[in-house]
Amino acid sequence: MPQEGEVRPRMAMQGPPLGTRTLLIACVLGCLASRAWGYRPFVSTDAAVAERQEIEIELGYFTFARTQGENTFTIPSLVLNYGLLTHIELVGELRLQQRPTQTIDVVDPGLFVKAVLTEGILQGKDGISVAIEAGPLLPSTVPGERQFGFEGIGILSGRLPPFTYHVNLGGGVQRADSKPVAIWGVIGEWPVGPTVRVVGEVSGEQARGERSQHAALLGVL
Repeated sequence: MPQEGEVRPRMAMQGPPLGTRTLLIACVLGCLASRAWGYRPFVSTDAAVAERQEIEIELGYFTFARTQGENTFTIPSLVLNYGLLTHIELVGELRLQQRPTQTIDVVDPGLFVKAVLTEGILQGKDGISVAIEAGPLLPSTVPGERQFGFEGIGILSGRLPPFTYHVNLGGGVQRADSKPVAIWGVIGEWPVGPTVRVVGEVSGEQARGERSQHAALLGVL
């Protein structure tokens, strides 16, 4: 019990951690949606766009990295797709990253236009779907990445029964040093049941004069 005249220390009020807040926001967005579905949290994309005047919200996955005894958390990437016109959508994306210093950075923000050039299997027709996506890479809050960049890719989506594939190939200019970079990715889907598919992706990028970076993902839907 505090004595007379003694000041009781005030407890600091802390809000929920960033990951919890992100999950709460995701739940609210899901409740507000008229319809929703789950899909793959891949780096690459397919040759389809949102319907006109519809909004699609995509959330990626959590990542955890430990380097030289320090932990870095990356909160799920957020992608917003808005159907601007028939076969054309606007795409905005970003990620939040929490560094060991508890600093929150906005990572990999970008604003793109995606357009379907050729209707195919993803539009309910025969043949290969063809699309392009291009636009500026917006400045990040990460030191050294506070400049604009650019990215553009071509996208093919097709089917080689029983597989469905999505091929991405393109390039751009990095934010950090304005170096040109090549980008590629391949997604494969294999139906193993009426409602079950095995899906996987391999992707990569390489800037001029640097080693290439590769990633792979395998899962079940």
